[in-house]
Amino acid sequence: MGEDRVQGQNTTIVIADDHPLFRGALRQAVGSIMPKARVIEANGMEDLNTVLGHERDVDLILLDLTMPGVQGFSGLMTLRAQHPELPVVIVSATEEATVIRRAMEFGAAGFIPKSIDIDSIGGAIEAVLAGDTWTPPDVDLDAAEDKETADLVRRLGTLTPQQVRVLTMLSEGLLNKQIAYELSVSEATVKAHVSAILDKLGVDSRTQAVIAAAKIGVTQRPSPASAD
Repeated sequence: MGEDRVQGQNTTIVIADDHPLFRGALRQAVGSIMPKARVIEANGMEDLNTVLGHERDVDLILLDLTMPGVQGFSGLMTLRAQHPELPVVIVSATEEATVIRRAMEFGAAGFIPKSIDIDSIGGAIEAVLAGDTWTPPDVDLDAAEDKETADLVRRLGTLTPQQVRVLTMLSEGLLNKQIAYELSVSEATVKAHVSAILDKLGVDSRTQAVIAAAKIGVTQRPSPASAD
């Protein structure tokens, strides 16, 4: 790794978290290993999308699972579908092995619990930028899931970014006309997306699709006990 890379020269990292204090901690962690890195902050999914619309050379996103505009893994899934070349590391107060394993299954390059110290956060970021993945060393990610769950995770991974958005809105109880308004598309387009979602998930109704997504945590916010 060259000196420029070690210092963070020409490296851009986006911190997407709605808590200013933790954004500051992440910025400090980045600065400790790459003092010349450019750090951009976003406080929600809409803000993050705006940043990505203007920035063409982002090297890494640090994404909180529980910020405005994000339900469960919906933000991660959308980012991975829209920017498959861009590594995304999840930062979360949750330390459950199932959540960490699922984040990796949905394409995260790493998972950083908010409880770890700044030096460890810096090491995790450094590992991902070097092309590796990083998860807490004391978490067992090898536990096998049942075939039905594994199949559902695979099916959810085939949804397009727009289909993820539609599924998220369905889980919020929005009607087709409301979804059409939010996405600036026709109701016919929304109906086509819903049909495609049902087909990809192998279910027969909107309700079953919402239940399936919630089961895997795609559209389900963490419980208050595990929230930030």
